[in-house]
Amino acid sequence: MSKNKKMFEVEGNESIAQCLDRMKQEGYSPVRRMEKPVFNEEKKNGKVEYVPARQQIIFEGRKND
Repeated sequence: MSKNKKMFEVEGNESIAQCLDRMKQEGYSPVRRMEKPVFNEEKKNGKVEYVPARQQIIFEGRKND
């Protein structure tokens, strides 16, 4: 990744707006939003099942000129 781009993950204790504010304070503007599901493994009757736990939100930021 180039030095003009940086990834920002929405932390568990912050809102999307707080993450965007953090990006702005560091001098970045959002150019892309990505969402990835996070799963937990649960064993039921000897089988492993993957259960959705939460959604991970990541913003790609581009450095402001």
